[in-house]
Amino acid sequence: MGPLPDPAHDFPSRRTEDVMTAVLAKLVRVRAALRAPGAPFETFDTPDGPRYRQGPHTLRELLDATLAHGDRPFLIAGSDRLTFAEHHAAAAALAHHYRERYRLRPGDRVVIAMRNLPEWQTAFWAAQLAGLVAVPLNAWWEAAELAYALDDCSPGLIVADRERTERTASWAAAHGVPLLTVRTPGPAHDRLEELPLDGLAAPGVSPSPEDQATLLYTSGTTGHPKGVAATHRAWCAAALNPRFFALGSMICSNLDPARAPVHTALMTYPFFHVAAFTALFPLMASGGAVVLMHRWDPAEALRLIAEHRVTAYYGVPATTLGLLDAADAAGAPLDSLRAISTGGAAAPPELARRIARRFDGRVEARNGYGLTETCGGVIANLGARYLEQPDSIGHPAPAVEVRIAGPTGTALPDGEIGELWLRGQPIFSGYRNNPEATAAAFTDGWFRTGDLARLRDGEVYIVDRLKDMVIRGGENVYCVEVEGVLFDHPEVADAAVIGVPHPVLGEEVAAVVVLRPGSSVDADGLRDHVAARLAAFKVPAHVFLRSTDLPRNPTGKIVKRALRSEVTTGPPPGPTPDRPAP
Repeated sequence: MGPLPDPAHDFPSRRTEDVMTAVLAKLVRVRAALRAPGAPFETFDTPDGPRYRQGPHTLRELLDATLAHGDRPFLIAGSDRLTFAEHHAAAAALAHHYRERYRLRPGDRVVIAMRNLPEWQTAFWAAQLAGLVAVPLNAWWEAAELAYALDDCSPGLIVADRERTERTASWAAAHGVPLLTVRTPGPAHDRLEELPLDGLAAPGVSPSPEDQATLLYTSGTTGHPKGVAATHRAWCAAALNPRFFALGSMICSNLDPARAPVHTALMTYPFFHVAAFTALFPLMASGGAVVLMHRWDPAEALRLIAEHRVTAYYGVPATTLGLLDAADAAGAPLDSLRAISTGGAAAPPELARRIARRFDGRVEARNGYGLTETCGGVIANLGARYLEQPDSIGHPAPAVEVRIAGPTGTALPDGEIGELWLRGQPIFSGYRNNPEATAAAFTDGWFRTGDLARLRDGEVYIVDRLKDMVIRGGENVYCVEVEGVLFDHPEVADAAVIGVPHPVLGEEVAAVVVLRPGSSVDADGLRDHVAARLAAFKVPAHVFLRSTDLPRNPTGKIVKRALRSEVTTGPPPGPTPDRPAP
């Protein structure tokens, strides 16, 4: 068929159903061709689900392939620049020290606890070259939280920056575990800067695809974090997934894949979060540069984008909205940007529309779905289709199979809501030291995500988290749906929907809302806005207007248990009046 109309040029006028169907049909055809026999993303079936036939077998192979990029810049942090060749050499030398100085052997664990520094990547990839298990820990955890994970993973070495050295030093001393510090003054511990990193070859270790490569900890928004063990094979699928999605989007946009741009990306995901890997893998494959931030600051992000001519932005929806707000306030054109990718938390549908309006089609909006247990993004919606259906998370990657499961585990037909189950190559192996949680996470080889979803024409629509769904008098209210409508209000900066106790209904719907500066809308106005779009039982009975940011964990997810606690510890909620949230 000929070129399709450009959805960005038609936006925001309503597209006809025929054109929307044509966009989806072309996307389905292109993706089918990319995964066909002999194609780059061909798959084959195994008892555990689909698996890629081609591609790297281990993370070591993936890293070694980056040597082809030579002196191209890879990591940029302030005045520091690290090329692909320099990064590989540093990782190889550190891998040598892991084995010879610290006497670590295949399967031993190396904890990485630091901010987004170039040394984070060196420490991680050195573990892969040495056949070790990399254990990235949440850089925002306090000493007790870090100690919980350290007790669980029993590392042979901790690599930490100054703040994390202070928080882990007592545990390391008590357990006799060496601590290798990064950018930390003082003679108390080994310092990475003092280790020779030139001219040392990586150990001659050849890990198996089935060997464990990482142990990542869940964010712990609903309780203690769990250690998610994943193999090299799973991570190699994770490296191919974003390349599949991006290539399909290019072809659907009638662009030549041979002329794909090499991006300079602003990375706002913390490296310990799985979404950072989804962003990093395609940059490593293409020779793209990664610009790092010490901490999130929208003004600093604008400066870095302008200074480095950043072409791709990666972040959770909250920071993305903050970036756009800051750009609007400063009159910053963001003229170098070509792609904005969000993940790590549910994106409000209005975000894709806002990107389309602001950039008039020049910037491609991308959204993905993944979990720590799936080694990052396994479902994605981007390009023209994302603008058409911003409430969809898209189609799954070739090496992932999807089921919408009913209460008995049987597959539900299109349109019905059930739990999203996944299986395939990028699925994790299990939770460390927690066989009960591992058993509960799988049914007949399918990983139970805990997300409510529905299918339509092969596309997945996330409805809500099972644990976050509000059951009001027997009616299911999906928080994501109500949040999406609240975000459509022009005066709403942020919003979260939760359930609060009710003596008769069991639960009642409540919304905690942060308004934009200068807003005049009140709680009744917000309820009217929702009532005009959703059924009456979904309209929040309580709207709490909050003057401070919503509580989020370091990966951008709203900590709803904290909101629920704040709301329910105040006066018992009644039908009126509403009060400001704490």
